[in-house]
Amino acid sequence: MSISILYLSYTGLLDPLGQSQVLQYVVGLARQHRMTLLTFEKPEALGDTARVNALAEECREAGVDWHYLTYHNRPNIPATFYDIAMGIRKGIRLARHADAQVVHCRSYLAGLMGLAVKRATGARHIFDMRGFWADERVDGGIWQRDSLKHRLFKGIERRLFLNTDHIVSLTRAGVREFSAFDYLQGRLPPVSVIPTCTNLEMFSPLNSSNSEGAGFTLGYVGSAGSWYMFDDVARAIRLLFDTRPDARLLVINKGGHDAIRTQLTAAGVDLSRVEIKAVPFDRVSDEIGHMDAGIFFIKPVWSKRASCPTRMGEFLACGKPCLTNGGVGDVEEDFRETGTGVAITNMTEESLRHAIERLVALSAEEDIAKRCRTAAEERFSLLGGVKRYAAIYASLAGDNAKGMA
Repeated sequence: MSISILYLSYTGLLDPLGQSQVLQYVVGLARQHRMTLLTFEKPEALGDTARVNALAEECREAGVDWHYLTYHNRPNIPATFYDIAMGIRKGIRLARHADAQVVHCRSYLAGLMGLAVKRATGARHIFDMRGFWADERVDGGIWQRDSLKHRLFKGIERRLFLNTDHIVSLTRAGVREFSAFDYLQGRLPPVSVIPTCTNLEMFSPLNSSNSEGAGFTLGYVGSAGSWYMFDDVARAIRLLFDTRPDARLLVINKGGHDAIRTQLTAAGVDLSRVEIKAVPFDRVSDEIGHMDAGIFFIKPVWSKRASCPTRMGEFLACGKPCLTNGGVGDVEEDFRETGTGVAITNMTEESLRHAIERLVALSAEEDIAKRCRTAAEERFSLLGGVKRYAAIYASLAGDNAKGMA
């Protein structure tokens, strides 16, 4: 059954996250459903006309009806509410034109727009929360707890939880947290857990072994700022280099090379054994293929219990085990159940050294690549995520039809 869906995302399709976590899903869902997509694009990205046109053509070929508005960030809160107002106006028009049965809202701001679309058109509402957004702003030092902004968006969060027709959480840990909220007792809508998924056709193991006679290569992919504790990664790299003269570090990162070198140098890492480069998204898998294992650390704050690291699924899909820290989403549980990584709970020198030793040993196990790939297929498959979203659409569209009968 083909269902008409309006997908709202405040993340731009031209952003790296939009490429990996919006476009991939929407294109997959368009094989079965009529997908109308509304995103907010940054002005500098829209300046690349050739790229915009190429992406628009890609959407057309996939059957996705893509529309966008310009993202504004100044003056801060007024700009955000201007975007919300424009998104509501555009979203209602698109929903009516497409006769949308479901409005799928990625995160909080899109969720708020979607509630207005629901009221105006009768479309069912999905709050795809992606994490505790307001608390992430506090835990990241961007907002003060109990400030006007924090209280305002916690109020929006409450409104979304109470008025949506279906909640999607990235993690089981996140569900446990919000299920305990006082105002949701006896009022919790249906909930599904769909982790951050990976395109397993794009991310896959290399056919040839990367490490024969080449020592041990540890890899880091993505941002090294904000939530990512790269100073602790740098300490772990120094400990690895101290014990493995044949070890190297390969970093795939866009825009933070100088800061990465500074942190590595401060930790005492020999930069002659480090390679840092930027590559297009469609080449990241090949670069991971040249690694023996991956590493990343994320601040283990309360809000991150609802987060699922994108790079975890990508490493596993490429057959590579990971070293990270606990206290973030379902990471510890996933590694414990699949035997595909090491999760540590503190960053002492001794803990880091022991964790590095375990990671090196794990990467040498004969069946580790197959184990990682199987875990990715079972837990982080884009195809699996698309099927679960399609099941939610079918359920909501069916309920909507019953209500209108």
